[in-house]
Amino acid sequence: MITCMVSGIAKGRFLERGRWLAAYSDQIYVVCPRCGGRAVVIPRPGLPELRYYSQLLFRPRRLACPQCGITKEWEAQRRGAYRVGVALGGSTEPFFGRPLWLQVPCCGHTLWAFNERHLDVLQAFVAAGLRERGGYASTTAMIPRLPVWMKRASHRADVLRAIGRLRDQVRRSAPEDRPEAAYERPGEHKSRAYPGLGLRRGPGLQLRQLLTAPSWLARILSVFPNGPF
Repeated sequence: MITCMVSGIAKGRFLERGRWLAAYSDQIYVVCPRCGGRAVVIPRPGLPELRYYSQLLFRPRRLACPQCGITKEWEAQRRGAYRVGVALGGSTEPFFGRPLWLQVPCCGHTLWAFNERHLDVLQAFVAAGLRERGGYASTTAMIPRLPVWMKRASHRADVLRAIGRLRDQVRRSAPEDRPEAAYERPGEHKSRAYPGLGLRRGPGLQLRQLLTAPSWLARILSVFPNGPF
């Protein structure tokens, strides 16, 4: 059981703050491409301080495995003055195309998570008897976009048991501990190149960028310091 308050959750109440999935992508446990043990994908060390969570879709990344010592680097493609980011979601991380270390079959689907903080929020949401929205409510936030099967009361016990198995998996890192569900799915989820999209260099977005961006991008790029993204 979670004994501390997580994102405004306490005593069976979950308060949705509109936090985007990118907010939990600063540390992603994956299957190592060399040894099959647990590796981690993180933003490259030494970068400037993060201003918006949406920058995590574009920031240079490093894959590192403490088991075998392999490291790999990723940088967003550039198209003119723009950086082309990735789309998060699914059981494969999009930077290096590696299967997530934290995934398990559940209710005929696959339950996955990036890290412990991600599991904390999923567990608090599923376990809560009262779910509310507060502050900035966005359809691009993580909780509103969870699949219907995870939100059903009839699946609550099964989902919570699966989350418990993922918590056990966090503590394992050897190649022989690789989850059965964590295998390569070619083409399922790789870095996606969206022509002309991305964040221009500089401290903010120009009005012209928002006006010319597709509607979904305009919504998710309407970011502000310390906001949901």
